[in-house]
Amino acid sequence: MDRPDLTVIPPQTPWLTDPAVQSVCRAIRAEGAEIYFVGGCVRDALLDLQGSDVDMATNAPPDEVTRLAKAKGLKVVPTGIDHGTVTVVSEGTGFEITTFRRDVETDGRRAVVAFSDDILEDASRRDFTLNALYATPEGEVVDPLGQGIEDCLARRIRFIENADARIKEDYLRALRFFRFHAWYADPSKGFDADALDAIARNTAGLETLSAERLGAEMRRLLAAPDPAPAVAAMQQVGALPRVLPGSDVTFLGPVIHLEAALSLTPNWRYRLAALGGQDISDRLRLSGKDTKVLDALRDEIGNATPMPEIAYRQGTEIAFGVLILRAAMANQMLEPAALEPLRSASQAQFPVRAKDLMPAFKGKALGTRLALLERRWIASDFRLTREELMTPK
Repeated sequence: MDRPDLTVIPPQTPWLTDPAVQSVCRAIRAEGAEIYFVGGCVRDALLDLQGSDVDMATNAPPDEVTRLAKAKGLKVVPTGIDHGTVTVVSEGTGFEITTFRRDVETDGRRAVVAFSDDILEDASRRDFTLNALYATPEGEVVDPLGQGIEDCLARRIRFIENADARIKEDYLRALRFFRFHAWYADPSKGFDADALDAIARNTAGLETLSAERLGAEMRRLLAAPDPAPAVAAMQQVGALPRVLPGSDVTFLGPVIHLEAALSLTPNWRYRLAALGGQDISDRLRLSGKDTKVLDALRDEIGNATPMPEIAYRQGTEIAFGVLILRAAMANQMLEPAALEPLRSASQAQFPVRAKDLMPAFKGKALGTRLALLERRWIASDFRLTREELMTPK
């Protein structure tokens, strides 16, 4: 393949022809400033993937970006102006434009930056080579470091220059390495040895990060199609115990395999439950809803409640998860047909109401009678009718 083919964004890429995007580019370029698409949208276009936000970078400072955009009638919102980012709204859609930056000071959690007009300085402060790619509004890819295109097309995840230095700038990059590997790497190529070595030396830094940042990164990692190799590598280098003390990867692979066998969408909650660990909700700052699901999964895995009853009381997400987790721990296979009874059970409606038992029963006796009839109905595989349940035995 010729070099020009390797350095041009595919013409069908939506943001190359989107009038709203191109109007922003024309506005910033009107007086000679440079503007580029940057990062994930460029990477994903080269890999023929969709979904990344369209982010842009420029050599113009934020106040100049604001002036140029407003001169063309575009709305500007100073969303992160201290960090060089403004949002330019075109045809109802906002696009973030960030001025080239260089790091002045880093402490492993955040960086103090200065604006720059040098694309190489901007590229050098990023994390991985495949994320340090830029593209002109016409779609020509710019690779300031000279490594990004090759690594991107080879699906190779490498830190920019010195892995140890990149991690010390922001310890979250250690987790990002595993997440990017799970989503983008060619699994046949294995892991970059320098990266693993640097991560192993810096795992203590993960404990300085906020629970919110750790949680967001772990959710994104576990949502990948197959994060098992990446999570196993995390355990190998000592990163996983720092994030989730007491966790174990033994059942993660089987859970992922069973999800695929059942044609289910990857569910990061099932996978997190498979890993186990201590104080998961607090360490990852999970939402109340996520905590409730995770607690239900962990509570139901080891008890004797029949699967249809779990589906009836808890719904399909929890029932499917418990089914998968139980099967993974018992080294059992599942067929898609195993889900149908659970779907039916989750939709079942108990046919007896409290008013049906009144006035013969009231107060505590009423609740006890309802619970007894409900247990009989569940034991009948939800088949007994209201009349059958109401008929004295």
